[in-house]
Amino acid sequence: MTGRPIIIDTDPGVDDAIAILLALASPELDILGICAVAGNVPLAATRVNARRVCELARRTDIPVFAGCSRPMLRDQIYGKYSGESGLGGTLLPDPSMPEQDGHAVDFLSRTLLSAARGERDKVTVCTLGPLTNLAVALAMRPEIAGGIEAIVAMGGAFRVLGNRSPSAEYNILADPHSARIVFHSGAPITLAPLDMTFQALATPARVDHIRDLGTPVARAAAELITYYDRNDPERYGAIGGPLHDPTVIAWLLETGMFSGRNAWVGVDCEGPLTFGHTVVDWWGKRGAANNAHVLTDVDAERFFGLLTDRLGRL
Repeated sequence: MTGRPIIIDTDPGVDDAIAILLALASPELDILGICAVAGNVPLAATRVNARRVCELARRTDIPVFAGCSRPMLRDQIYGKYSGESGLGGTLLPDPSMPEQDGHAVDFLSRTLLSAARGERDKVTVCTLGPLTNLAVALAMRPEIAGGIEAIVAMGGAFRVLGNRSPSAEYNILADPHSARIVFHSGAPITLAPLDMTFQALATPARVDHIRDLGTPVARAAAELITYYDRNDPERYGAIGGPLHDPTVIAWLLETGMFSGRNAWVGVDCEGPLTFGHTVVDWWGKRGAANNAHVLTDVDAERFFGLLTDRLGRL
């Protein structure tokens, strides 16, 4: 049986790498391709890191495309938590698998247009970084929104506020103009914001369970998760750093471990203090139609149980 067709758009990034591994370990998903974008680190690193992770999982069959090297309009900013290489201190070998010819935006446009025309099943686009690639594709060919089954995006922050500025989450802040295009594209969106991902804490015990699997993939995953000390128990409520991006893949696999609400979501692209902030209209004050399903809670024990089980399969 063919799995759900997905495209992963990513800026690996330590937690991006864990999300890619989770997807690669899940036969329910048919990964049509991985698109790299500048974000956590420059494109020169993310386009290599995506292939490094595929080779770690022995999945050299996955096509990897390089995409946009900078945001649509704003000055470039990079992430803070993935190290200079993007994969922390984990020394994965240079990839031997080739990068695909052509630009990631062209791959997205071609694949989604085919789905919009009914030539293939609609595609779920999983975004783990800035939304530049997808926004450029939608700006060039708005009709490709009809080929999207869902956009599942890690991004945004509401009640918990930001992790890169006082009000904004990094993936949105890195390219808010692209996020605005995507949110208003008309495609179905599920949003995984910090409000939910902060609950997915990689506590020492949870990381130990992954490391104790003893496989090369599990050991590398444990090193990636613990690379940067993001412990902030005052903010997160316990010891451990949040594991953001893998929740996107987990939502596709076990939707029932999450809860959320439909709402209208917009992006501030003008405010000097709130630039990049995602505004959610929980109570319909704007009178605008809902454009996203916003995830608010996750069962962290179920999430880490799923993650550990799947990593053990690689």
